[in-house]
Amino acid sequence: MTFEWSAIWDALPSLLEGARMTVQITLLGLLGGTVIGFLSGVVTTYVKVPITTRSVLAAIAVLVVLWLVTHLGGWLADNWFASVPSVVWTLLQLLVLVAVVWRFARHLPKALSFLAQVYILIIRGTPIVVQVMFIYFALPLLAGWRIDAVMAAIFTLMINSGAYIAEIVRGALLSVPKGLKEAGEAMGLPFWKILAYIIGPVALRRMIPAMGNQCIISLKDSSLFIVIGVAELTRQGQEIIAANFRSVEIWGAVAVIYLILTGFIALTLRFIEHRTQIV
Repeated sequence: MTFEWSAIWDALPSLLEGARMTVQITLLGLLGGTVIGFLSGVVTTYVKVPITTRSVLAAIAVLVVLWLVTHLGGWLADNWFASVPSVVWTLLQLLVLVAVVWRFARHLPKALSFLAQVYILIIRGTPIVVQVMFIYFALPLLAGWRIDAVMAAIFTLMINSGAYIAEIVRGALLSVPKGLKEAGEAMGLPFWKILAYIIGPVALRRMIPAMGNQCIISLKDSSLFIVIGVAELTRQGQEIIAANFRSVEIWGAVAVIYLILTGFIALTLRFIEHRTQIV
């Protein structure tokens, strides 16, 4: 068997289109995951709510109450308030929700911390393939939400990377000496200023290597979205091989493109580390 370079040149436009889709999914997924991970990491770091039997039972009780209230609202809307315009009914529901949040506002940080810990536990404990299959196939059956394959891939990468980024953020924040936080409090600064101007810059420098590793992992994990038919790089390579049967050449080209993308990420992070003078 001879190695045919012409097979790679003929397939290059399709492979580059797949690489473009891979980069798009990775960027959007990491952007959303960074926001989710940062918020989850900050909450779980500074709001201590251990996951115990008591807290789990309390959470289940709250969910049951919310489920009952939701179904009661639906029953009232279908029977007693059927003549009320939908806009008015929606506004009434929002007012009730705001009133409940306002009444239990002091418990909101603990509830968010508990939910963030459960979210991290579930996402880190299940494979990304299972997550994307659940979102793409099971979610429409359970909730009636139907999304296309690309959006399912982006959303899956978003929640998956967010769970790991949350732990990266938490580890970086915990590594910062407590004296910096105490110094900010002694100066009378609010917590968000302490986080943004004192703790944040130090933690950011320390999380750059781990964040770079997560970026590379997320880029490679995007190849698993082949299971729902997303036309990313691996899927394009598979379809080309099905047409010309040149697996050695095509998979070699796919591997080189992935290597170029991950190498670019690694070099960019090396540059950022050098500029921020990480020691």
